Amino acid sequence: MTAWDYIVWALTCVFGGIFPARTALRFLGAPRGRVRRAVPYLVMGAALTMPTWVGDGNPLYYFPVLIAAFLVGYGGRLAARLVMGVIFFEWIIAWSMIVDTRAVLPGSAGYWGAAAWKLAMWAAVFLLMRRVLRDGRQVVLSGRLWALLGLLALSPLLSELTFSLWNIRAYTAAGVDELIDAAFYTLLPFVFVSSIALLFAVVLLARHQALEQEHQLADMRALYYQGIRREQEQVRRLRHDMRNHLTALSGLLEAGESGRAADYVHRLQQASGPAGSGHFTDNETVNIVLAAKARDMAQAGLEADISVSLPEKLPVADPDLCALFGNALDNAAEAAQDAPDKRVTVRARADKGLLMLRVRNAYTGERQQTPDGLFATSKADRRAHGLGLRGMREIAARYGGTLETTAQDGVFELIACLPLQT
Repeated sequence: MTAWDYIVWALTCVFGGIFPARTALRFLGAPRGRVRRAVPYLVMGAALTMPTWVGDGNPLYYFPVLIAAFLVGYGGRLAARLVMGVIFFEWIIAWSMIVDTRAVLPGSAGYWGAAAWKLAMWAAVFLLMRRVLRDGRQVVLSGRLWALLGLLALSPLLSELTFSLWNIRAYTAAGVDELIDAAFYTLLPFVFVSSIALLFAVVLLARHQALEQEHQLADMRALYYQGIRREQEQVRRLRHDMRNHLTALSGLLEAGESGRAADYVHRLQQASGPAGSGHFTDNETVNIVLAAKARDMAQAGLEADISVSLPEKLPVADPDLCALFGNALDNAAEAAQDAPDKRVTVRARADKGLLMLRVRNAYTGERQQTPDGLFATSKADRRAHGLGLRGMREIAARYGGTLETTAQDGVFELIACLPLQT
């Protein structure tokens, strides 16, 4: 090889891994640190120029290196990185074996011709996955689903590694190479297609899981809103009956029945208790949610610092307003209970065509950020909890808005922004 060949080889190793590495980013989160992010690019780029014929030992050595690159160079669940590393190894090596073992494709007999065919397939897979994942959502699956995908990926993996573990030509007589190649070229495309099918399975399972969570969140919002509506009806009924209550109280006092009057007042307080008290904003739904949460926080020994300025009518459905404010305050109150600072700060206003909500609270311990940029629940049963933030983000996205969360130096902050399109 000439000096120019070495330069081209080095550039191919550096830039050749862009397509598969960026494809994997659509399934896994990026890690912190530029050095770690560069590892998958270099490792997968090296596979582009690595000879990988049937019976060669290179795939055996390359497999642990690629898995290590996925563990170091990507974020997210450990199971997700392991399974995706296996799937990517399968389709990359299967196609390399098809190209390198025999020059079955035009121009693949040469070293650089084979590399060009590999790069073309990597680019095709990248474009295919970009089209499939064009919504830009991060792939999120439960641990059980990743375990299932890992089991499904074992069969093509072992079939592929067998080609390197067992060089069948060393144990066969001359003249049967054509039969052996026919067997290999029957199995290798199957491994390649199976690995690509597993990528589609990851996408479909993630969408199915997200759809189930959306239904679950919708049911939770409906139940929550029903509770708030019952409290609203209770308050309206009490207001409507207030004149009669005042008349009854006046009669008891005029009759000298102060004890009965006091008992009557006590029962009225109990009846109006669920809705809380106080006027926070002109929007009735938000006001009742804030009043109820302020009462709950006061009973829990928390300080509610609430300043909200919203009009009576908003182009946001009442169940969505209820879920947005209710979940935000529930999460904040729960985290602040164990923190030294017991204050929960709530700021919201509608101005210049935007509904802005900001909730701040202290917390203790560590907060683990999920691949979608939110934070995982600290409760033991993660399947039953941790849907509040995801539900709030879904509400914000449905109205064309955003929801961002940060957790730093013991302070958690949630900021939601919804365009108000009248």
